Amino acid sequence: VAKDLAMDLPALPERGVHLICEGRTQYLSLHGKTGHLVTAERIDREQLCESVQRCVLLCETIMEGDM
Repeated sequence: VAKDLAMDLPALPERGVHLICEGRTQYLSLHGKTGHLVTAERIDREQLCESVQRCVLLCETIMEGDM
């Protein structure tokens, strides 16, 4: 995530970067030391998308302050 935002890794926690996913369950989280996206919860495609052909999990990266 830090690489995609063109930031240094230590800047992520300093800037208050949060990952928000659609729905109640937060399936992904941001690892503070590596900046990698990690699964925070078991992702069950059949339960999440039921009979939908294309399964998409929408998430947004929120950052405090100006970019």
